[in-house]
Amino acid sequence: MKTTYTMSGTCAKAIEVEVDKEGHVLSVSFIGGCDGNLQGISRLVSGMSIDEVITRLSGIKCGRRSTSCPDQLAIALSEIKRNISDKG
Repeated sequence: MKTTYTMSGTCAKAIEVEVDKEGHVLSVSFIGGCDGNLQGISRLVSGMSIDEVITRLSGIKCGRRSTSCPDQLAIALSEIKRNISDKG
Protein backbone atom coordinates (compact mmCIF):
# COMPACT_ATOMS: atom_id res chain seq x y z
CA MET A 1 0.00 0.00 0.00
CA LYS A 2 1.41 3.38 -1.01
CA THR A 3 -0.06 6.63 0.27
CA THR A 4 0.74 10.32 0.53
CA TYR A 5 0.25 12.12 3.83
CA THR A 6 0.01 15.92 3.92
CA MET A 7 2.09 17.23 6.81
CA SER A 8 1.17 20.01 9.19
CA GLY A 9 3.43 22.28 11.26
CA THR A 10 6.70 21.31 9.54
CA CYS A 11 8.97 22.56 6.76
CA ALA A 12 8.29 19.43 4.72
CA LYS A 13 4.95 19.46 2.93
CA ALA A 14 4.13 15.76 2.51
CA ILE A 15 5.35 12.20 3.01
CA GLU A 16 4.99 9.37 0.54
CA VAL A 17 4.91 6.09 2.48
CA GLU A 18 4.77 2.52 1.22
CA VAL A 19 4.05 -0.38 3.58
CA ASP A 20 3.49 -4.09 3.02
CA LYS A 21 0.51 -6.16 4.15
CA GLU A 22 2.44 -7.40 7.19
CA GLY A 23 2.87 -3.85 8.49
CA HIS A 24 6.49 -3.12 7.56
CA VAL A 25 7.72 0.13 6.07
CA LEU A 26 9.02 -0.43 2.54
CA SER A 27 9.88 3.16 1.64
CA VAL A 28 9.48 6.74 2.86
CA SER A 29 10.00 9.89 0.82
CA PHE A 30 9.58 13.38 2.25
CA ILE A 31 8.60 16.28 -0.01
CA GLY A 32 10.38 19.44 1.11
CA GLY A 33 12.19 19.90 4.41
CA CYS A 34 15.82 19.23 5.33
CA ASP A 35 16.84 16.83 2.57
CA GLY A 36 19.83 15.13 4.22
CA ASN A 37 18.15 14.56 7.57
CA LEU A 38 14.96 13.30 5.99
CA GLN A 39 16.84 10.92 3.69
CA GLY A 40 18.54 9.57 6.81
CA ILE A 41 15.24 9.02 8.59
CA SER A 42 13.81 7.35 5.48
CA ARG A 43 16.69 4.90 5.27
CA LEU A 44 16.68 4.15 8.98
CA VAL A 45 12.98 3.24 9.11
CA SER A 46 12.98 1.17 5.91
CA GLY A 47 12.24 -2.44 6.85
CA MET A 48 11.02 -1.60 10.35
CA SER A 49 7.56 -2.49 11.57
CA ILE A 50 5.01 0.30 11.64
CA ASP A 51 4.67 -0.13 15.42
CA GLU A 52 8.42 0.24 15.98
CA VAL A 53 8.60 3.44 13.93
CA ILE A 54 5.58 4.90 15.74
CA THR A 55 7.11 4.05 19.14
CA ARG A 56 10.47 5.60 18.29
CA LEU A 57 9.29 8.77 16.53
CA SER A 58 6.02 9.81 18.22
CA GLY A 59 6.18 13.06 20.12
CA ILE A 60 9.49 14.36 18.76
CA LYS A 61 9.36 18.15 18.53
CA CYS A 62 11.33 20.52 16.29
CA GLY A 63 12.47 23.52 18.28
CA ARG A 64 9.42 25.36 19.61
CA ARG A 65 7.05 23.58 17.25
CA SER A 66 4.66 21.05 18.71
CA THR A 67 5.60 18.49 16.04
CA SER A 68 8.43 17.50 13.69
CA CYS A 69 8.96 15.55 10.50
CA PRO A 70 9.62 12.33 12.46
CA ASP A 71 6.48 12.92 14.54
CA GLN A 72 4.44 13.55 11.38
CA LEU A 73 5.76 10.26 9.97
CA ALA A 74 4.56 8.50 13.13
CA ILE A 75 1.13 10.14 12.71
CA ALA A 76 0.97 9.10 9.05
CA LEU A 77 1.89 5.52 9.96
CA SER A 78 -0.77 5.48 12.69
CA GLU A 79 -3.37 6.36 10.06
CA ILE A 80 -2.03 3.69 7.71
CA LYS A 81 -2.14 1.15 10.52
CA ARG A 82 -5.80 2.00 11.20
CA ASN A 83 -6.60 1.58 7.50
CA ILE A 84 -4.87 -1.81 7.41
CA SER A 85 -6.82 -2.92 10.50
CA ASP A 86 -10.11 -1.70 9.03
CA LYS A 87 -9.54 -3.72 5.86
CA GLY A 88 -8.86 -6.69 8.03
